[in-house]
Amino acid sequence: MVVALAGMGFSVQAQELKFGHINSQELLKAMPENDSAQAQLQRYAQQLQDQMDALQVEYNRKLQDYQAQQGQLTDLIRKTKEQELIDMQKNIQNFQAEAQQDMQKKQQELLQPIIDKANNAIKEVARENGFIYIFDVAGGMILYYSEKSVDILPLVKKKLGIE
Repeated sequence: MVVALAGMGFSVQAQELKFGHINSQELLKAMPENDSAQAQLQRYAQQLQDQMDALQVEYNRKLQDYQAQQGQLTDLIRKTKEQELIDMQKNIQNFQAEAQQDMQKKQQELLQPIIDKANNAIKEVARENGFIYIFDVAGGMILYYSEKSVDILPLVKKKLGIE
């Protein structure tokens, strides 16, 4: 009788466990704040690209000038111009590296509040609906989930006021 009662308690407890899943990438794309952040990132990237293009145009102009005058230059002037071209190349490379880092920082700065908002909404929905686990299927690591697992994306969208 004790074994039967323990078995019944376990089956009742197992039935109460609620698992859910969500595609966080789909949620982030649906959030209106994401569109604004992506537009800001594109503008920022364009500004960096414009600056990079200007540096490259200046380098190409100086290189063409040097190549056109190379035969007429004294050794000292030739070496000075060659060093100037080498320095410009280094500056361009440094700008590229710094621009990439700046772009990553800007992306983090703009997207982190959106990610935090989405995560908070997911947690609230999970608590309000009694879920013990919510799996993110966007990561690609979940190989299977049962139809008993609830897709909470509609609940989270409702919580965030997204239609």
